[in-house]
Amino acid sequence: MNTEILGIIAMFAITLVIGIFLGKYIANVYGYKKTFLDPVFEPIEKLIYKISGINPNRQMNWKQNMYAMLAINLVWFIIGFLLLLNQAWLPLNPDGNPNMSPDLAFNTTISFLVNCNLQHYSGETGVSYLSQLYLMFLQFVTAATGMAAMAVLFKAFKEKTATELGNFYDYFTKSMIRILVPISIIVAFILSINGSPMTFEGKDHITTLEGQKIDVSRGPVAAFVAIKHLGTNGGGFFGANSAHPLENPNYITNMTEMVTQMIIPFALVFALGFYLKKRKLSWVIFTVMTVGFLALTIPNIVNETGGNPLITKMGADSSLGAMEGKEIRFGSAASGYWSIATTVISTGSVNSMHDSTMPLSGMNELLAMMINCFYGGCGVGILNYFIFIILAVFISGLMVGRTPEFMGKKIEAKEMKIAMIVALFHPFLILVGTALTAYLPEFGAKTLNNPGFHGFSEMLYEFTSSSANNGSGFEGLGDNTPWWNISTGIVLLLSRFIPIIGPIAIAGLLAQKKFIPESSGTLKTDTATFGFMTLAVILLIAALSFFPALTLGPIAEQIQYFSK
Repeated sequence: MNTEILGIIAMFAITLVIGIFLGKYIANVYGYKKTFLDPVFEPIEKLIYKISGINPNRQMNWKQNMYAMLAINLVWFIIGFLLLLNQAWLPLNPDGNPNMSPDLAFNTTISFLVNCNLQHYSGETGVSYLSQLYLMFLQFVTAATGMAAMAVLFKAFKEKTATELGNFYDYFTKSMIRILVPISIIVAFILSINGSPMTFEGKDHITTLEGQKIDVSRGPVAAFVAIKHLGTNGGGFFGANSAHPLENPNYITNMTEMVTQMIIPFALVFALGFYLKKRKLSWVIFTVMTVGFLALTIPNIVNETGGNPLITKMGADSSLGAMEGKEIRFGSAASGYWSIATTVISTGSVNSMHDSTMPLSGMNELLAMMINCFYGGCGVGILNYFIFIILAVFISGLMVGRTPEFMGKKIEAKEMKIAMIVALFHPFLILVGTALTAYLPEFGAKTLNNPGFHGFSEMLYEFTSSSANNGSGFEGLGDNTPWWNISTGIVLLLSRFIPIIGPIAIAGLLAQKKFIPESSGTLKTDTATFGFMTLAVILLIAALSFFPALTLGPIAEQIQYFSK
């Protein structure tokens, strides 16, 4: 067990070191400073701009940037929807997988488009290789979209007063070509040499040691898994996701995938400091996020390594921890760490079954998605945290009798209204969706494999995962129904674009305002005190919004569990 804990510490330390250096590189990319890779990437970017007719030097205001984001996402949705409806007769389908139903195609396309990858199908049988390749493309797209939106936010605070906030298409292309593609190639290489398939051949026919003949699915797995983690997407090539031995063969690949899915969320926090020349602010933000992350992670590791007391009472050996739904090649400690990392950063990939974790571990996984700003997904993690900064600045200003300001700009009624809408919209989608489903047994109770409190947790988890653009699930739920596909699809759309448009609108409005030089009366936002205030606001909103629902689900299950 000590070795397992050392492995977790090593994963976090490696991620932090890479994140700092990657953050400086990303800041240089968005700041149009020279990097050592310019000779490689500049010709590729120029070719893309020439073919597409894009002028990367054209400056856009915040509204134009958001229009560009929505327009290209609509095009990619239409293409993906039509592809999934017709994949059976299209090429690269050696296993003869059928077309998707319209409601499932609707859900799948939206899910991959919005960085959620909530899969109501099994990858081996649900999609063709051509569809897998398009979904892999969307995993690049959605990560680059979030990062480009974040770059617009960076730009808004770089100048004292500005209306021109860069070019979304240029930020998007740079995110894709200079950051996501090269790192994905490295990760895919590591996975492939450790056993992940990279082929377009169909199922392999093998004979087991028992003499049974079985078919083993394969495909371009290594490439798909690399961007699924780097882009904080999480969609599995196989139904078992990263618990599958061909997606995640050994402890080396487990560490690689764990580090990969966290490096960009880490790096973007430090990129903010390098870009705005406010490194102290970035460390305050990172510290708050890390405190929140550890407050969820440590209990999960303890819960899962401690074993299941009910099974122990039956005389079973629990020295390896609560191993139901876990892979022996990873162990309970690394699985507990992964369960929070993947829900905190909205990746949603799993190397164990969350439905099998201890009740309070499930609660922490839910909380990680409900809070949705400790590191967060590519780009959108910073945008979500920015909303809480605005709320904390406003509340702090009222408490000390100072005009609320951030980065030399006054926070006024319009910015606060937008911030409150964004902050409350997330719990609104989760709680209303869960309540409707619980009220209607045809849609809710009859799709559950587990009754009682755990069944409620399954429904709550599905809408929480959708609203947080996460994609993981309590897999006792029969989610491939028209109700689940359409309802979560709508939640996915709203929860993706409103939390992006809202912070960018606030940043755009603030960028236009007159810059106010810092004085003795200015509320400093790069101090430990303000960091604590931001954390308090985050926890207060989460507690008030979600505690009643958690009481009906995992908390009630925990009480029932230990009363036996």
